[in-house]
Amino acid sequence: MATIGKFAVRVVVLAAIIYAVTRLVDGIEVIGNPTGFFGETGTYLWVALLFALVNSIVGPIVRLLALPFVILTLGLFLLVINAAMLALTAAISDRFTVDGFVAAVFGGFLIALFSWIAELVLPLKVRGH
Repeated sequence: MATIGKFAVRVVVLAAIIYAVTRLVDGIEVIGNPTGFFGETGTYLWVALLFALVNSIVGPIVRLLALPFVILTLGLFLLVINAAMLALTAAISDRFTVDGFVAAVFGGFLIALFSWIAELVLPLKVRGH
């Protein structure tokens, strides 16, 4: 499958994951736009695209800068980084809200967990062949 096609499928899967996380975590909400392009589903797709872009552009830089903390905490600091990426996405979008640090950490953990499970079921790695 072409790289753009895999990325598009990953965004759709991520939109479904974000939908599930908004149902499971109090404090994380997507404010749907029923009159927008693709309705409320389009809002979830937009938030997923924003999150994927933030995670792929800002994420590696933050992870590199935080590497000493990640090593020191045996990887637990990655939960804080995931929460920061979620909060940054909420800051960029007016249709996505994250209320509080605990909701961001729990939501980031669930997104990472569900993404890992989705990757096991649908191997859609964009990098490498």
